[in-house]
Amino acid sequence: MNQRILVINPNSTEAVTRGIDEACEPLRLTGGPGIDCVTLKEGPPGVETQQHVDGVVAPLINLVRSREKDYDAFVIACYSDPGLHSIREVTKKPVLGISECGILTALTLGQKFGVIAILKQSIARHLRYVGALGVSERMAGELPVGLPVTELADENKTFGRMVDVGKALRDTHGADVVVMGCAGMARYRKPLQDEIGIPVVEPTQAAVAMALARVRLNWAGL
Repeated sequence: MNQRILVINPNSTEAVTRGIDEACEPLRLTGGPGIDCVTLKEGPPGVETQQHVDGVVAPLINLVRSREKDYDAFVIACYSDPGLHSIREVTKKPVLGISECGILTALTLGQKFGVIAILKQSIARHLRYVGALGVSERMAGELPVGLPVTELADENKTFGRMVDVGKALRDTHGADVVVMGCAGMARYRKPLQDEIGIPVVEPTQAAVAMALARVRLNWAGL
């Protein structure tokens, strides 16, 4: 039977899901596993507050339960990793969150990582998670571009701000690797890396890459 990975966008913005799907394309290898990307219809247009994070947990659990037999791993494609540990309780299949995977990948690429957030109010939530992961000492800083999820597809608004923030994280905060703090930024990874001259981690790619290894090596925790 063909192995498959399900990547779930917890917000309801289809443009974000399309960007995630495009970001996964380099990881679609001959012989699989296959990679499918879906939108959580019950989600808000952007997961931007703690209430949004909390509100998508139950729908995510229901979606994973309903598709559990069809997939070999699940990726939660939101930088707040909503419901990650709750979802791990309802399946023995690998469940990966893009924030956890993006940060862990960054730690292999540099000594100090910086994060590009969407909004200033996202940062406190992210810092709590970095503390829970126990990697605060390796974090250089986090700065926002000041745009909601629904506006990230507007390249004229977004890319210049991302470059400015990436350079500030590099030059002022001492980051030698940058993590993009929202799945909606996926399309900008390579051009951003070219502009700022240090590694840029797209966290959905990081999580899907880990899911591929888990599935291929049968690290399913069975």
